[in-house]
Amino acid sequence: MNTSRTEPRSVIPQVSGAAVTGAVLACGAVHFFSWVRRDSDQACEKTDGLCWTWWDWAAIPLSFTTALIILIIVYKQLDIRPRLAVIPPTILLAPFPLLAAQATAGWWTATITGGTWSCFLALTAWSRYRVLGITASATLLLASLVVLYP
Repeated sequence: MNTSRTEPRSVIPQVSGAAVTGAVLACGAVHFFSWVRRDSDQACEKTDGLCWTWWDWAAIPLSFTTALIILIIVYKQLDIRPRLAVIPPTILLAPFPLLAAQATAGWWTATITGGTWSCFLALTAWSRYRVLGITASATLLLASLVVLYP
């Protein structure tokens, strides 16, 4: 089997770094959304009609922007390329596995799932592991959709 000289022999440090980053981001997002929900419930408890707080409107854009900035910085340091092909699916599709994990077993499962999701998608950056990464990511996404929408 001919291997390319441009690909590193071991991608374990990069994939591990992506997994840790995904786990930290997932844990932070779960706790941030929990705080937003508590703050909104507290602010709207005396309102009979519809009630939205500023945090209700800003939570999703703030979380996506924060995740985007952190992933760009960390993936650049880890030399995970092409970032344009790895980061958007990591951010845009992550809510499905995270919501499914949190709905079934709580925040710690969402944290583990966030790390797993980032790890699988980071694998797709190397041609040698691309099929494995896409297959594992698709399996996790499909399983989360089955949990969320039975």
